[in-house]
Amino acid sequence: MKSEDRNLHTVFDELLNRKDKEKLLSQRGIVIWLTGLSGSGKTTIANHLERRLNSEGIITKLLDGDNIRTGVGNNLGFSTEDRAENIRRIAEVAKLFMNTGIVTICSFISPTKEIRAKARAIIGTADFHEVFINTPLEICEKRDVKGLYQKARAGEITNFTGIGAPYENPDNDYIEIVTNNKTIDDSVTSLYQQIIKKIKWS
Repeated sequence: MKSEDRNLHTVFDELLNRKDKEKLLSQRGIVIWLTGLSGSGKTTIANHLERRLNSEGIITKLLDGDNIRTGVGNNLGFSTEDRAENIRRIAEVAKLFMNTGIVTICSFISPTKEIRAKARAIIGTADFHEVFINTPLEICEKRDVKGLYQKARAGEITNFTGIGAPYENPDNDYIEIVTNNKTIDDSVTSLYQQIIKKIKWS
């Protein structure tokens, strides 16, 4: 083993490990990955979930388009390659937070199974909790507060997920939140009840 390799090994041995940090915080670090169409309610549900967890003393970090695209992803566009790279970066950042014992909530369309599988591989299957916010396309279009669907229908935006590009529903090992005919509180409570046991330190 080279001397620099030995030195690096020693440094990592001296670092506090994840379990030490989780014990200090009395919580488990996990990644909750919300996926779904634009307008499905991902960000709203993520915000409400974070507030609910925070009210119980659970330390969280919410990652979404607003704080990723303006920072670590500010040099990326919306091509297939850039979308994949964006998700890779998000997964790596989420893993860093998770390894400090923080419950990390990610809210991204992440439209394909392949992209989400890459995120799962980076984070680790045991810690990656995929949540499908299942909202029909017609409801997402009705919400369309940013006018994105209208622009996509008019051809002003190309490759828009759900219109010019496909969204692939998860097909195994995921939590499904069906928002149709449910209030935000109902959706958040459903997700909270399914996720809280994975967070609480016992």
